[in-house]
Amino acid sequence: MKRSASALWQGGLKDGKGTVSTESGVLKQSPYSFRTRFEGQPGTNPEELIAAAHAGCFSMALSAELGKAGMTPETIRTAATLTMENIASGWTVTQIHLEVRVKLPNVEASKFEAAANAAKAGCPISRLLNAKITMDAKLES
Repeated sequence: MKRSASALWQGGLKDGKGTVSTESGVLKQSPYSFRTRFEGQPGTNPEELIAAAHAGCFSMALSAELGKAGMTPETIRTAATLTMENIASGWTVTQIHLEVRVKLPNVEASKFEAAANAAKAGCPISRLLNAKITMDAKLES
């Protein structure tokens, strides 16, 4: 299986601008720039897209792990917060924190924790990233 996306950049780093598009068309010439990446201007950036991919991937992986254990969640909400730091070798994604909230009635906490940890380790985006990945996974009533 292969998936593709494309980017077009025009101009210099700080005064230029670009667009990103996905094969599926979900993103179609979505704008990004230095300002949306580093200065908080509204718009997307590569790190935000990675965080979104990780949140979506993890949620599906957790659903799969829970299913293997005979459990079906009502809902899984995952927020991924990506940290990028300017270290000696340059700007680097150094951490992603997953904030996970799951509605799952009548479950043993130990079974839930095992499934969450397996999902964190097994999610393809988790395995892709060369960054520390932390998580706070909780059951909701």
